[in-house]
Amino acid sequence: MKIEKRETINKEHESWKEKNEMKEKKDSTFRAHKKLDVWKEAIVLAADIYKVTDDFPKSELYGITSQMRRAAVSVGSNIAEGAARSGKKEFTQFLNVAGGSLSELDTQLEISFKLGYVSNDKRKTLDTKIGNVAQMLAGLIKWAKKSRE
Repeated sequence: MKIEKRETINKEHESWKEKNEMKEKKDSTFRAHKKLDVWKEAIVLAADIYKVTDDFPKSELYGITSQMRRAAVSVGSNIAEGAARSGKKEFTQFLNVAGGSLSELDTQLEISFKLGYVSNDKRKTLDTKIGNVAQMLAGLIKWAKKSRE
């Protein structure tokens, strides 16, 4: 009787251990993006864009304000979604989408400057941040493509 009970306990322990290992693996994949410096920088950039667009004319709320905010949020969101995917090919695709959103944001920032909504100093600061994220994205894309080969 004691042997059977011990075997049952061992089986339950093994089952629990496997479930925990699977959960840990899932959690690490689920939150993998939070370890990426490029994601962290993209989040800072998005917050900065929200702050800058707060001062835009109310008439632009559904225009360039909304477009810039969506593009900025899309950068970090696509990095996160790509990091949660299982393959490097999918990851690369999402990184490329993030890069496209970053290019949209860069264009919208320039338009905002031309319209007088953003000061030259603020434009330069944001342009530097956009450039940094673009450079980090390019490096990550290069790494992901290389590691697929």
